[in-house]
Amino acid sequence: MSALEANVTLVNDRMQFRGALRDNPPITMDYIPPLGDGDGYMPMELVLMSLGTCSGSSVAALLRRMGRTVSALDVRASGVRREQHPTSFETIALDFTLTSPDATEEDMGKALKLSEDSICPVWDMLKGRVTITTGFDIIR
Repeated sequence: MSALEANVTLVNDRMQFRGALRDNPPITMDYIPPLGDGDGYMPMELVLMSLGTCSGSSVAALLRRMGRTVSALDVRASGVRREQHPTSFETIALDFTLTSPDATEEDMGKALKLSEDSICPVWDMLKGRVTITTGFDIIR
């Protein structure tokens, strides 16, 4: 079992934190007013970015293993939050735009299914609690 450790520190008298892992540059996290000043990413925004990155990297790797060309891949992750606390996501939509001269819809469907079922750990942590839908376009 491998362990990760993040260090997060409150940096002002509001709700702004700075966090880092390993030797990477720190990122700033904050809340929008009235809790914070809006000078950084909110935690739920980082969840969306993490899911987009995790699913996108696994889809790109899987397509390349299938011998397909991945010229570009964009992932748009959008979430709808619950009204009551905790205001976690109820739904997340992942929309992929793949630029590839040779990948098919079948290839993309297979890569998405494998990413969801067995590759992307962020997706695995969210499914069962959040309804996650996917869509994709392939640009030649």
